Amino acid sequence: MMRGCAAVRRAARAAVNPAFRGAVQQRFGGGAVAGIDLGTTNSCVALMAADGSGVQVCENAEGSRTTPSVVAVAKDGSILVGGPARRQAVTNPRNTFYAVKRLIGRRTTDATIDKARESVPYLISAAPNGDAWVEDQKGQKYSPSEIGAKVLAKMKETAETHLGQECTRAVVTVPAYFNDQQRQATQDAGKIAGFEVERIINEPTAAALSYGMEKENETIAVFDLGGGTFDISILEIRGGVFEVKATNGDTFLGGEDADEALLARFVKVFKDKEGIDLKDNVVAVQRLREASEKAKKELDHTDSTEIEAPYICVQDGVPKHFQYTLSKSEFEDLIDPLIARCAEPCRTCMRDAGLKTTDITQVVLVGGMTRTPKVIETVKRMFKKEPHRGVNPDEVVAMGAAIQGSVIQGKTSGLVLVDVTPLSLGTEIVGGIFSRIIKKNSTIPCKASGTYTTNEDNQSAIAVKVLQGEREVAAHNKLLGEFSLDGLPPLPKGVPKIEITFEIDVNGIINVTALDKGTKKQCQTKVQSRGGLSDADIERMIKDAELNAAKDEEKKKLVEERNLCEQQLRSTRDFMEKTEGKEEIKEQLKVAMSELETALEDDEMPLDDLVEKKKKVSELSGKLYSAQS
Repeated sequence: MMRGCAAVRRAARAAVNPAFRGAVQQRFGGGAVAGIDLGTTNSCVALMAADGSGVQVCENAEGSRTTPSVVAVAKDGSILVGGPARRQAVTNPRNTFYAVKRLIGRRTTDATIDKARESVPYLISAAPNGDAWVEDQKGQKYSPSEIGAKVLAKMKETAETHLGQECTRAVVTVPAYFNDQQRQATQDAGKIAGFEVERIINEPTAAALSYGMEKENETIAVFDLGGGTFDISILEIRGGVFEVKATNGDTFLGGEDADEALLARFVKVFKDKEGIDLKDNVVAVQRLREASEKAKKELDHTDSTEIEAPYICVQDGVPKHFQYTLSKSEFEDLIDPLIARCAEPCRTCMRDAGLKTTDITQVVLVGGMTRTPKVIETVKRMFKKEPHRGVNPDEVVAMGAAIQGSVIQGKTSGLVLVDVTPLSLGTEIVGGIFSRIIKKNSTIPCKASGTYTTNEDNQSAIAVKVLQGEREVAAHNKLLGEFSLDGLPPLPKGVPKIEITFEIDVNGIINVTALDKGTKKQCQTKVQSRGGLSDADIERMIKDAELNAAKDEEKKKLVEERNLCEQQLRSTRDFMEKTEGKEEIKEQLKVAMSELETALEDDEMPLDDLVEKKKKVSELSGKLYSAQS
């Protein structure tokens, strides 16, 4: 019951004490730019003090410095975000969406989507344009941008509570290896959440900013293995200039895969022992998935851990229990193939940067999975040096984003960020070949052109396909969009000269122009790839959020209170079982608990009534504790 007290106290003081609110505003300044790490598993928001004296990570309403990137649709249709959403995942798995960041910018035909479908209890279905969306039990579909927006809205709320004022500007981070579609979808999520996204920056680059504020003349490797993605970036820090030399990675590799490996092992162990396959039992699987994540974290600092899930299922009226001892060596054997996948991106990144391991002065570990001893050992072996673990891997990315936000705001000077595009950009030419116009690891913003011609006589138009990737065959690369340059004069093939220009802005967003040099006819377009969302869709979502803000807030409070009531009942039952005697108080407590349980069964029960009944249980529980003492 003590969780969230600091955040609640801060919010209360900001609301009633003008001096406190003034002090916060003086320190962080008006128009503050929030730095947000929108993570696969957890998200984090930070702010730079207006005087540049330091970055502070903001606590959420539950008192935590990170927020689960989980969104759920409750029984009454209300939307839960963060801790409340995660707490009800076991009882509502079909309507609880997590690791949705992995779906951003992907189509249902993507091979990774089949893998994702096997690992989540919710439905992944196709949007009208073929993009991967999530779907709840009632058939309501949500784009990954929309889910991301709800998490970002939670980050916005957290920042505003911290500031005591509105916060509408943000720097949002993405994996370095995200393509254009994924970056635009993230930018759209920010817009839906009510943010003006000032900049999209790469997660390893943000981490480098936080690590290197006081550093001079270093060449660092940022090894970022988070919940769902892996990035490796090589940067040079020289006189306040942070220059990315090369980047590489895997957008479908992270802690979620380790959890899935453990889950598969537990399901197999139970089947071997009991002859029961749990994989179609969504509640049992969700319980084991949570046990997998807990076991993974415990093995960071122990040699073995006990996994217990009583009453995991019932067969022929007989309850079955899951119990298993997992050793660190068994866990490391399970995740070894996953960690091995980090090696090739690291080698490629070093090769692209033109560097050897001896040129690297420091390897900075970022992302929750880098706490795993096996990962630390692997990094040490690959780079032939002890990695730097002096930054908080869960918070350093948000802190770096806040630093970049402070640079944009003009509060921090002397820092220059020079980033690169992770993948080559180009178009398809005759024979289905990929013609590169901007090569990977080119410094952004950048602009480059290529000249092409027609392949048929009297051709009146050319189709321009915008592609991103490294394969020589165009069809094997990511199609970001296509458009047509019409109205070409009737000329023999090979005569027209068509100049195609690609331009990438500081956020990694692409603009493409096709120009007929003869007629000066031009066609220009920003590659539109909004995860299946049109501009009208985005505006509608923003207006819906504004119109329903008060109603959603009331529903959120009610659902959160119901969750607290259920927690109160569980903890009180456990306490009563361990307490001997005091039967008179116990009987009173049982009556109060029964009244609270009945109230919870009534979906229309007002919030005030629930609070009152929970208070009564709490008071009697305290009385029982005092009597026992």
